[in-house]
Amino acid sequence: MKLSVLMPVYNERRTLREIVARVLKQEIPGVDQVEVIIVDDCSTDGSGEIIRQLHQEHPQVIQPILMAENQGKGHAIRRAILAASGDIAIIQDADLEYDPADYETVLGPIIAGQADVVYGSRFAEREQRRVLYFRHTLANRFLTFLSNCFTNLNLTDMETCYKAFRVELAKTIPIRSKRFGIEPELTAKFAKRKLRIFEVPISYHGRTYAEGKKITWKDGIIAFFTIIKYWLIDDMFEGDYAHKDLIDMEAAPKYTEWTLARTRPYVGDLLLEIGSGIGNNVRILMQYTDVIATEVDPTYLQVLSNAYLNTPGVDVRVWDATQPPPPDLPQPDSILCSNVIEHIEDDQVVVINADQVLKPGGNMIFIVPRGQRLYSSLDTAIGHLRRYDEEHLRKLFTDMGYAVEELFTLNKIGVLGWWYRGKVAKQKAIGRFGLKVFNVLVPAFKLIDPILPWKGLSLVIVARKPEV
Repeated sequence: MKLSVLMPVYNERRTLREIVARVLKQEIPGVDQVEVIIVDDCSTDGSGEIIRQLHQEHPQVIQPILMAENQGKGHAIRRAILAASGDIAIIQDADLEYDPADYETVLGPIIAGQADVVYGSRFAEREQRRVLYFRHTLANRFLTFLSNCFTNLNLTDMETCYKAFRVELAKTIPIRSKRFGIEPELTAKFAKRKLRIFEVPISYHGRTYAEGKKITWKDGIIAFFTIIKYWLIDDMFEGDYAHKDLIDMEAAPKYTEWTLARTRPYVGDLLLEIGSGIGNNVRILMQYTDVIATEVDPTYLQVLSNAYLNTPGVDVRVWDATQPPPPDLPQPDSILCSNVIEHIEDDQVVVINADQVLKPGGNMIFIVPRGQRLYSSLDTAIGHLRRYDEEHLRKLFTDMGYAVEELFTLNKIGVLGWWYRGKVAKQKAIGRFGLKVFNVLVPAFKLIDPILPWKGLSLVIVARKPEV
């Protein structure tokens, strides 16, 4: 593996050469190449000249980025991530508070394939630490506690410099904070992306403000508001990486659980999902069956690969269901296709191709939007070509000799909201806040769904393939 060391620098001429020397002497099992990307954030003490000299001394290893104006640690790290060419990366401050001798410990879980992100904790058990500011420690612990409350993680040191991660993953995460707000921002985004996060103890040799420490109480206040901001805002993907609608649906996991629980009796030991998107269904399905998650969109595939790398029971595969299945695709005993075929011109071809891979006697479970009369601005905005009635959906399967085990609707209360937002208000998005409110109310909606006199917003069919 190649390691990218991301080193933001601002006025660190006293320690810069020493920290680079310590980084370069590390021998880490599993790492055979190292690059050090040093971003000088417009230092005024001569650090920039030292960086130029270091680059001349180690031209194949040290990559300098010299900023024309001071923009902060967060901006420097973002620049370094964009320039990184390694497999894994670690953030390294240019002072001597954090010791590169801990690299093996911090990088170990990623190299072993167990983690996507590793935090080096100053507060977990370790051999030694320098005794310094009580109030600074108290502030760190409070911010970590607050961050944990909003991310549902159990970190002991959110503010640590030592954060290691896979580079290709980091390149898909936008960094907006320019200063020290990067710590809670990254933590919130790692958590919302459902990454595998580990924490390991590290040594820590803190410095005083006289020795050059830069973080202040103002940065603590910024961190506080950053925690709140990225709890409310779901800014998890760089550019158009993954579709907003799929990200928004993460706000309604109870609805997804409700839908999948209704069809669970028809799921066997191996389920293939057509169009897994960013894995909203996979996280639930993997709790009770092995899953083949298929996708054709390269951005979604990247998300799935990142999320389920080395995850037992989840196999991510490339498959465009409008094309015949590849010969090496495992044969499942159940197939799930949730909210996919309404986006495809020839929906019958998806069923035909799925039939080629499904075991005899296996079940197909298809979930589609119901009711063409409900077609509205919302459908147009998310790319629906049609909505379905029972007879249309049934015919897709009975024409192939399948027996329909169940055909039912779900989410009757949702019809009211869809009709108002799409037909009356002509809106083009439900919005994440609306989905969060809906998610809270799902238990109540489940209770009243059977007694409401109209049909639901979603239509679900379970069809069994003939044994022979």
